[in-house]
Amino acid sequence: MAKPTVRLAAVAELAGVSKATASKVLNDRPDVSQDARARVHEAVTSLGYQSPPRGAGKTLHIWVAFNTLGNHYAGTLLDGLLDEANSLDVQIVLSHWGGPSRPQPRVGSPAWLRRAHTRGAGGFVLITSPVTASHVDACRQQQTPLVVVDPSTHVPPGTMTVGATNWRGGVQATEHLLTLGHQRIAFIGAAVDSTPGDERLAGFRQTMESAGLSVDPALVRTGEFRYEDGLACLDLLRSDNPPTAIFAACDLVALGVFEAARLAGIRVPEDLSVIGFDDSYAALGASPPLTTVRQPLTEMGRLAVRTAVAAARGEAFSPPLELATTLVVRGSTGPVRVRAQVPPDDCLQSASMDSWRRSTSAMSPKRSPRN
Repeated sequence: MAKPTVRLAAVAELAGVSKATASKVLNDRPDVSQDARARVHEAVTSLGYQSPPRGAGKTLHIWVAFNTLGNHYAGTLLDGLLDEANSLDVQIVLSHWGGPSRPQPRVGSPAWLRRAHTRGAGGFVLITSPVTASHVDACRQQQTPLVVVDPSTHVPPGTMTVGATNWRGGVQATEHLLTLGHQRIAFIGAAVDSTPGDERLAGFRQTMESAGLSVDPALVRTGEFRYEDGLACLDLLRSDNPPTAIFAACDLVALGVFEAARLAGIRVPEDLSVIGFDDSYAALGASPPLTTVRQPLTEMGRLAVRTAVAAARGEAFSPPLELATTLVVRGSTGPVRVRAQVPPDDCLQSASMDSWRRSTSAMSPKRSPRN
């Protein structure tokens, strides 16, 4: 005769705790007293209770929210998210808040997190999203893990984050341009208060200062990591003292710089070196191919899903998680071009006259001095 199944409710009743408290103990949640924890474990042993596998009988759903899907960064990251979800046999529910519609509650907001939980969300991944204590509290109350990729603001301590070594990437990009002889370097396109953008700019500034070079405030321009931010540097390229190199905060901004250079009649890299950040699909297909700092976006997507799934299954994690950046040198950067100092027209005319006088003097027959 089959042994009857022991329910969690029986464990809770024997231990003298609520069913929710018994569940917390079995999932190693920290917010349970040692006394209650001991009673639950004693009841488990006494009754022979066996916990079912986490998510048994149903597929785990990870809800993912982007600010937009309309750029190369999102597409590359999404490849990694979907690939890892397939390998772990979990489902991705995809949303974004950057389109023309404005659903309520706003995608990625604390209210959205709570509603998604009621609809079966087993974990969340937010991409380039602002995350506050309210987001963290909403997920903690639901016991649903939250992972943030490239948070747009500083996140509360202990938040699980996935990103790249942005400061180091800023150093790598700037060192490359300095090695090529550039000193007048612009930094363009990072969003105000963006954590990745701030870190890249900090790496740029630190490297310039270490080289004994000051950063001209006119050469640092904020933006929103958009193509239009690069295109907006057209006036800078047409100024009397333009930069010889531009460090774009992302590849999409760099493509905008390419177009601005074309409109200004400036050649890349002969007259202007351009370096991006991401190494998205667009970098290799650009003309010329874009030199950039590679952040492993595909692997970042994989790691975000892997972390969310592991947390949903009660496994340990170590926030934050950062993957190394690497410099990828292609055709959009080159040695600084030394601009010849062309003398004014009147100086050229004067020099030509002097040369002509000397030549005619040398050709004239010498006369004997008169007595």
